[in-house]
Parts: sequence; structure tokens; C-alpha cells
Amino acid sequence: MNVRRLIPTAALAGAVALGATALTACSGAGATGSKDGKVGVTASFYPLQYLAERIGKDHVKVDTLTKPGVEPHDLEITPRQAAQLSDADVVLYLKSLQPAVDKAVAQSGAKNTVDAATLTKLEAHAAGHGEEGHEHTGGDEHTEGDGHSHGEAGEDPHVWLDPAKYAEIAQGVGAALEKADPGHAADYKKNTDDLVAELTALDTEFKDGLKNTTSRTFITTHSAFGYLAERYGLDQESISGVDPESEPSPARMKELQEVAKKENVSTVFFETLASDKTAKTLAADTGLKTDVLDPLEGITDKSQGADYFEVMRSNLKNLQKALGAK
Repeated sequence: MNVRRLIPTAALAGAVALGATALTACSGAGATGSKDGKVGVTASFYPLQYLAERIGKDHVKVDTLTKPGVEPHDLEITPRQAAQLSDADVVLYLKSLQPAVDKAVAQSGAKNTVDAATLTKLEAHAAGHGEEGHEHTGGDEHTEGDGHSHGEAGEDPHVWLDPAKYAEIAQGVGAALEKADPGHAADYKKNTDDLVAELTALDTEFKDGLKNTTSRTFITTHSAFGYLAERYGLDQESISGVDPESEPSPARMKELQEVAKKENVSTVFFETLASDKTAKTLAADTGLKTDVLDPLEGITDKSQGADYFEVMRSNLKNLQKALGAK
């Protein structure tokens, strides 16, 4: 079991500096690529779109490359989106999560690019599926062959599911917008501070809500919850690894049946943007219940909430129920 950590003030302060330096160039005062006088921001997927909208508010026009209902890992960039990247005042993306986006950003010539992976510390989490072995959150080991590239060091990109790390990214995005549009820097700073305060409160809700539970282990289809598990002292076991569409081996399914019995697991979680077939198969084989644990890679009408905070609180409620919170 991993030791829970607090949001480090120094890390948040450092993220501001990182956000400022993450801009490879500055567009100067005001927006240069938007026709309505707003800063044009292109975000690669929902968590970064949400940060830009919350921090930028009326001063920005935010577009996203990953439309609602699209699984981000599988995104392919269209010529129109490539042109959109070139014209944006600020581009927000998370390197290694979406290979097609990484390639398009590199080829776009966009001057103001912010890689969210540079705004917080990424960690390696084992793939935890197939014959590769269990998911050991917070460990230094990494299992290759997980069906999805995580960069040279094997880092897990799903940092937004840890409110503390998401707060660090928010600080960096705020700093980037301040530098791109210094005329509204005070507004960006206030909006960033407000958002970080909300994320700090959410972190506390998760700590308190998951402090005392009957079980500390949860099973999910998609190996996206390593940071969340590490933050709150839980153990994640995934069916399909990082790629939510990959098929687990019979050996992994048998292994998970044994884990469920040993660790007093009651529920197999699935998500809204990927198939629930394997989760239901495992649940049927083990007599377990199924429920939703949303990796928040996108918001649709099937999501258990309208935005990041609502869905995260639904995740907390579902985890409390599955783990037997007291």
C-alpha cells in the first residue's frame, strides 16, 4: 500500500515557472490567431480543454482536437485540425497520451506549445495485465508491450485523475496564458488560484472518503487509475492494461478471479468510452457487480456528471461503495 501524499506547495510554485518556460515562444500581448480578439487555444483532449476554459474564461476561445465520445488514445488528426494547430495562439497537449497529436504538434510549426507532461512529475506504473503481472501502483517498474506507447521512460500519462497533480498542471496552464496574454494576467492568476483551491478541496474529499474501507483493491478495464490509487493508498488491478480496447489473456482473467477472492473485491469497473464486454465477462465469472469508474478522457451524455468535478465525485462515490467505505 502506498503512502498518501499532500499537494506540495513547492511543486505548485514550480509548475508556474514550468508553465512559463513551456511556451516555446510568446505571442505577445493579446491574441494573434483569433478573429474576435480572444486568445485562441487548441487543447488536445477534455482535461486540458477544461483547464483552459476555467482559467481563461471570457478571454479565450477554446477548441479541442478530441470530440465528445471519441476515445483519445485512438484519435487521428485531420488536415483541418492540423491547420488549426498551426493557427492557434496556444496549444495544450500531453505528450505520450495521443501519438497522433504528438506528431501533428511537431509538424505544425506552432510557436506556443505547452506539454502538460512537463508541468508535473510523471511516474511509471506497471501495465498490470496479461502475463505481465499485477498492477503495482507507485512502483518504479514498467512492463513493456502494454499496447500503448508511454514515452521513452514508460511514464503513465493519466495525471489528471490525481487532483493534486491536476492542480500542478492548472498552475502551469495559468502561467502559460499569462505569458501569452499579459494584459489579462491578473484574471488568469485569480482564476488559477480559485481552481487550485477547488482541486485541493477535492483531494481532501477523496482522502477522507477513502480513509477507512473494507478493501483497498479495485478492478478496472482500463489501467488509467495508477495515480489516483497511489495518492489514496489503493491498489489498481486492470483487465486490459492502458489500451482499453485490448483483449486480456485467459491467464490474466484467471489471475483477476483469484485477486477478487483474496482481496475481497466486490465490483468490476468499466468506463463510458470503451466496451464493457470484458468487465461483464469477469463479473459474471466471479459473481461480482459492475459499476462505472470514469477516466475522464471526455464528457458525453452518458457521463456521470457534466464536468471534471462532478464526474470525479461520482468516481469517489462509486469507489466508496465498491470498497466498503466506513
